[in-house]
Amino acid sequence: MAVPAGVRDGGGMRVKKAVVVITGASSGIGRATALAFADKGARLVLAARSAAALESLAHEVKRRGGRAIAVPTDVTDAGSVEALAARAEKEFGRLDVWVNNAAVGVYGRVADIPLADIRRVLDVNIGGYVNGARAALPRFRTQGAGVLINVGSIVGEVSQPYAAAYSMSKAAVGALSVSIRSELRLDGIRKVKVCTVLPAAIDTPFFQHAANYTGRKVLALPPVYTPERVAGTIVSLASRPRREAVVGPAGRVLVLQHKVMPAKVEAAMAAHVDKTHLSRKKPAAASTGTLYEPSGHSRKASVSGGWQGRRRTARRRMVAAGTLAGAAVVLWSRKQPRHPAA
Repeated sequence: MAVPAGVRDGGGMRVKKAVVVITGASSGIGRATALAFADKGARLVLAARSAAALESLAHEVKRRGGRAIAVPTDVTDAGSVEALAARAEKEFGRLDVWVNNAAVGVYGRVADIPLADIRRVLDVNIGGYVNGARAALPRFRTQGAGVLINVGSIVGEVSQPYAAAYSMSKAAVGALSVSIRSELRLDGIRKVKVCTVLPAAIDTPFFQHAANYTGRKVLALPPVYTPERVAGTIVSLASRPRREAVVGPAGRVLVLQHKVMPAKVEAAMAAHVDKTHLSRKKPAAASTGTLYEPSGHSRKASVSGGWQGRRRTARRRMVAAGTLAGAAVVLWSRKQPRHPAA
């Protein structure tokens, strides 16, 4: 089959009129991404568990002059995800971009979290992405082009305490992307692209929605960046794909630092999480969050979690500048010639 006319030479898509499926579209990064694609003229297929939240987003897209359909989907159900892809084709005639974004989280020590909750995180965050890839890739292969975008996380590169299941799942997302890219290359398929997005801490409702067994309220870990920043990166990857894209200067520095001094970075991350990510003043009852059911406030699903106002931009810049300086010193010292002791 001929490559669709909307395909760029490098394998990316012209976003205007591209057909884009987004899982986890009801809030946070997914919702911001849907609105960003809509503003560029894409046609959207919105997936999440909450029909009410999806319908409110579809109406918002239409108010902006875009086209969107809402398809309630459980990403852990392969049949449901396959039906999502089929609906996109039926409605718009093809499938150009698939954004695997649906994810859940749980906080607590590994020994304290119920095994069922750990399995649930892995099932949604890994199994859901596998189901998405298995639905999208055969269609991309048939038409000779397409972009699969997997939303990972910085914690997939530098794991956090109290977030083992989520960190494991996001590490697996990176591995999944690499494996799929390798298979496509071996098959000689050059215009089907696979990208991984690695956001740092983002101002979304994720932290309010996560299951929690720490006894302490979960807060966004500073520095915090806007969901729109991630959404802009995802839209740019659809047009000009690349293997990985880290969102947030602090995230880029953290990944770099971890490569050159892993033990120190892991120790610093543990202390930072314990001091800043979990409140020392506000207790929290054990909760499964949205692991098994969507938020009860689905009709008010939002892009933002309200963290940006609490974590001042000045502090974000200060932290980012400090970590950048630290990384620069480490790299500079490693590049200097070593002289034997006198």
